[in-house]
Amino acid sequence: MTRKVVLDTETTGLEVERGHRVIEIGCVELVDRRPSGREFHCYLNPERAIDAGAVAVHGITDEFLRDKPKFAEVAADFVAFIAGAELLIHNAAFDTSFLDDELKRASVAFGCVADHAAVIDTLALARQKYPGQKNTLDALCKRLGVDNSHREVHGALLDAHLLADIWVAMTAGQGALALGSEEASTAAAAAAAGVAGMALTTRPRVLRATAQETLAHDARLDALDKTSGGSLWRRAAVEPVAEPA
Repeated sequence: MTRKVVLDTETTGLEVERGHRVIEIGCVELVDRRPSGREFHCYLNPERAIDAGAVAVHGITDEFLRDKPKFAEVAADFVAFIAGAELLIHNAAFDTSFLDDELKRASVAFGCVADHAAVIDTLALARQKYPGQKNTLDALCKRLGVDNSHREVHGALLDAHLLADIWVAMTAGQGALALGSEEASTAAAAAAAGVAGMALTTRPRVLRATAQETLAHDARLDALDKTSGGSLWRRAAVEPVAEPA
């Protein structure tokens, strides 16, 4: 069983060094590339004001978070949810820096995200697959046919679901290989080898024109000669082919 957790966060601002905090965590579990139905989602009271620019992005307000739990109250449940998984995070350095800071604030005993789960940066994967192109979530949704019409603002759980669909689509070829059984892979390899061997050892069958078809072809060329002053087909048959310079 391959267990992955797609994770996203929303924050009070962009700079963790300036004391900005996590205000939403959204996690979606994938088992063997399919949603298992298990999720981890919470809004958090950051104990500080949210930047106006951040509110414009995610729409979460100070008033909305006033009665929400603090991170320390959910830290143990969060760590338990991600434990042992591979975390899929878009621009992972951003989210993990904030989560590591929150874990440190809650208790040094929690360590950091990497102590509990392996981290895979899906933005880095997208840049490898689509170099020189925009690789935001919206751009990837459009490129891969993932419906994001309901994404009016950013949201941790919403974006985690979108990223799950993006990752499955972006790695579809790898998934087909991973999901195939060893027997199926062996059979496919044998079939491919058989086709390759046929291509190398089997000569193509040549069908030559019958006498009736040859007469019909000559009659067609005679008609072309009368109307065009000489068909290219007959000229090519008698004129030497020029060698390239």
